[in-house]
Amino acid sequence: MPKAVLALGANQGDPARQLALAGAAIAAHPDIEVLAESSVIVTPPWGKTDQAEFHNAALLIETGLSPLDLLDFCLATEAGIGRVRLEKWGPRVIDIDLIAYDRLEMESERLTLPHPYAHQRDFVLTPLREIAPDIADWLVNRIGTSSA
Repeated sequence: MPKAVLALGANQGDPARQLALAGAAIAAHPDIEVLAESSVIVTPPWGKTDQAEFHNAALLIETGLSPLDLLDFCLATEAGIGRVRLEKWGPRVIDIDLIAYDRLEMESERLTLPHPYAHQRDFVLTPLREIAPDIADWLVNRIGTSSA
């Protein structure tokens, strides 16, 4: 089964609780097995910097879901925890980003893989290096040298 990386973040409400809820929902899906979970780090906001610090973590999963089905599940999980999308890079109750799906490269209206900003975000790379350093290196080397 394919392996995928999910990055989780939150900076509103009770971020630690929301990350735990997201992790539990992901682990409970019948077509997902959590292979590794990083520790939680606290980082300054990225993109829109006038907001609270974020709690961030990463999950390495194995899944029978297609990339778009996994994206839909992540979006539904966010909504179930209370996420309302108001502004790009703004504060959020929970964020679940699909960072990589095996070494698949794709670009559609709904999803770009690997995530186009992953190589620029320490809040993604630091937790990812803890659980899957080979994938973190691939993101930095593949994306970091091919776009810019």
